[in-house]
Amino acid sequence: MEEHKRHTLFCGTHVIQTRFYTGELVKAVVIRTGFSTEKGQLVRSILYPKPTDFRLYRDAYLFLLCLVGVAGIGFIYTIILSIMNKVSAKTIIIESLDIITITVPPALPAAMTAGIVYAQQRLKRVGIFCISPQRINMCGQLNLVCFDKTGTLTEDGLDLWGIHRAEHGSFVAPEPGPVEERLVKSTFMACMATCHSLTKIEGELSGDPLDLKMFAATCWVLEEPTEEETALHNPLMPTVVRPPRRAVTGDGQSQSQVQNTSCEMGIVRQLPFSSVLQRMSVVVRRLGDKHMEAFLKGAPEVVAGLCKPNSVPQSFTETLESYTRQGFRVIALAHRQLESKLSWHKVQTLSRDLIETDMEFLGLIVMQNKIKQETAGVLTELRRANIRTLMVTGDNILTAISVARDCGMIRSHENVIVADAAPPRDSCPPCITWRYVENLAQTARDDQGAQILVEDEMYHFALNGRAFAVITEHFPQLIQKLALRATVFARMAPDQKTQLVEILQGIDYIVGMCGDGANDCGALKRAHSGISLSELEASVASPFTSSTSNISCVPNLIREGRAALITSFCVFKFMALYSIIQYISVILLYWILSNLGDFQFLFIDLVIILIIAFTMSLNPAWKDLVRQRPPSSLISGPLLCSVLTQILTCLAFQVLTFYLVQQQSWYETWTPQSDVCNVSRASSFSDRHNGTTSHDHKNIRNYENTSLFYVSSFQYLAVAIVFAKGKPFRQPSYKNWPFMLSCVSLYSFLLFIILFPISAIDNFLEIVCVPHDWRVTLVIIIAVNAIVSFMLEILIVDIILWRLVFRGSQGANGPRESSSGDTPQVANDSWGALFLSRLFCQRNKPPKVLYRHLALELQEDADWPPKPSTVTYAAEAQPHISATL
Repeated sequence: MEEHKRHTLFCGTHVIQTRFYTGELVKAVVIRTGFSTEKGQLVRSILYPKPTDFRLYRDAYLFLLCLVGVAGIGFIYTIILSIMNKVSAKTIIIESLDIITITVPPALPAAMTAGIVYAQQRLKRVGIFCISPQRINMCGQLNLVCFDKTGTLTEDGLDLWGIHRAEHGSFVAPEPGPVEERLVKSTFMACMATCHSLTKIEGELSGDPLDLKMFAATCWVLEEPTEEETALHNPLMPTVVRPPRRAVTGDGQSQSQVQNTSCEMGIVRQLPFSSVLQRMSVVVRRLGDKHMEAFLKGAPEVVAGLCKPNSVPQSFTETLESYTRQGFRVIALAHRQLESKLSWHKVQTLSRDLIETDMEFLGLIVMQNKIKQETAGVLTELRRANIRTLMVTGDNILTAISVARDCGMIRSHENVIVADAAPPRDSCPPCITWRYVENLAQTARDDQGAQILVEDEMYHFALNGRAFAVITEHFPQLIQKLALRATVFARMAPDQKTQLVEILQGIDYIVGMCGDGANDCGALKRAHSGISLSELEASVASPFTSSTSNISCVPNLIREGRAALITSFCVFKFMALYSIIQYISVILLYWILSNLGDFQFLFIDLVIILIIAFTMSLNPAWKDLVRQRPPSSLISGPLLCSVLTQILTCLAFQVLTFYLVQQQSWYETWTPQSDVCNVSRASSFSDRHNGTTSHDHKNIRNYENTSLFYVSSFQYLAVAIVFAKGKPFRQPSYKNWPFMLSCVSLYSFLLFIILFPISAIDNFLEIVCVPHDWRVTLVIIIAVNAIVSFMLEILIVDIILWRLVFRGSQGANGPRESSSGDTPQVANDSWGALFLSRLFCQRNKPPKVLYRHLALELQEDADWPPKPSTVTYAAEAQPHISATL
């Protein structure tokens, strides 16, 4: 594919130029169809996306297995209890299977999907479109985002800043552009006018934007042969470029017109740009000349390596660095006069290596690429949220470093260490030279001379694609250490971008990728969350596409991802509590051979649970991107404590209600003749000893059922409000008016039917009449239950355990800071944290993610980062030798 891609027609290719074959058909061989094609693979990746290995979903299955275990206990309990009470086999089967369907909620997947659907709709309103909704939750856990440079951090278009020509092996003074008359016939101008891949489509010049800017600066004219002209010749007529014709005065041609006619050049052969070679070249023939010329354009360091050493100015490196440090994009030009004996046919078959050799260095074209207005603000917002950012670009490394400094990705007081790796050559083993771009850190002197002391969090690594390839092959023990602190990756090929994303994922980062070009497709597909700023190829490979062409979509997506993730946690906790609350009610009622009625189940499931589950997911994202991250696991300390405390609370109050109702003075085994509301029990005294009544074979109507139904109905609402948290990831629940309206309406309805019973509703729900005093007691129990639930969630889980135990155990960079200067309150908190950390076995636990573990190791490594001007050799050659240059 790579070797022959210039000779392959892909689906969607427009043929704009052909060779004339005197009416004969041109044959093409079909080599791929269906899913084997490039477009087919993209379509297949959309239809069958790679499974999202997200911890939330794995933990959800484990949690469901725990619920299945609880259901198994209830299943055995029901069978044993039923056998002891000599219940029929049919009833045993029905009631024991009933426990399983109660404990494992079938509506859980739909309820958890609701939050994602709502988040997807909110993203669509801000111009972010999603083709993989499950990735929205993953966006809430992003802690690293990779950015492409050109078109992403910077503007798409390049403007010509100036040219810097070289003559006789040295640079002349920089010039604003090739506009002077004396440069019209210069080789430098000819190279700018011919070394491109532009063509005319419907009379308009089309091609690479950089080529368009460069050609427009020359003010030359491009003319392509017409169809009639091509038909007269077997070989294709060359494209011609020439300076613009000037006005003619008086009698005849002006001198300018004669000169311009003699400057016409035909492009005989074009060697297109290759991202691997980082250059392109053309072969041209000037009008009237017998020999042909080759022009070369490409990355300055590549072009300089193909030129004669005496033609490259001695100040080449310093001049290039001076431009790239300022963030300019620099392109080098070169020229070579070919042998006169070369014919047109011979040039067409000549190898590229023979053409692009022994060139004469012509100079530099300096292009300006401005940073987008939104870039700096977005990167600052991400840094404040403790989300790491890095740049992955195909541009020059010094240009990338300059842009990274200008946009705030690297701050002014932070140092940059360039890892310049060289492959093995002859007897020299592979090595890495550590070069400090700027000496901005503190300086100390020792017996060996000056050394730079780089403090923690004060340095960044930068490396190019060549160094990246050498390090991954020969220094595998260093690649993760570099990935931990590298911020700039320059001259990266498309497959290297994908490889970098995989390395970052290998040290447990949740990686986002933001780009706009076809060369970003692999990385966009491989990242946990890919964001395309273009609607072309990148949008097909990426799960997210933004209609705004700047990176302001990234914090919006992370905010919505965090809100959706917290919503998923809230809904999951609520649905788990709903199952356990109903499970407790049924288990208690099975003790007296009773159960919840069909319409009671229906009221709980449809009216309470369905409405609450789908309205509690409507909270929009919080406006600020905070440093705190939402939990990524259901099997985590805070979440388990929250669920367990609520389960114990609900269990305690249901058991209390079940016990208290049986201790009331008016309590009896309910019959249709019972009238405890009027305290007239004499007529039904004898029924107390008759066991279960014949009028209700399911024994639904009884005082225990009624009391537990009232209490459990309020418990569903209480845990829903407790779990529906707002800040710091979602807007407060009181701003979610559908949820608040649902809660207020259900609370009002339930309170009304408790305190002011209506016979029609009681008959429908199979509720029996109880004395007013007991109704007031139930309201008190319900109120105390709600208060205890709120206090346990807010005071115990959110404040004490989170602040003193779980937050302290999640530090990113090792041990917590010393508290010698703390206030008494903070000191007391530290003692409390020590006690509770030991109690919960959180003390001195190693980090769970690999990048935090690496950070702790590097803090204790006195030889890291490497000292300036040192060389590290590959371990297989000589065991980790470092030498000072």
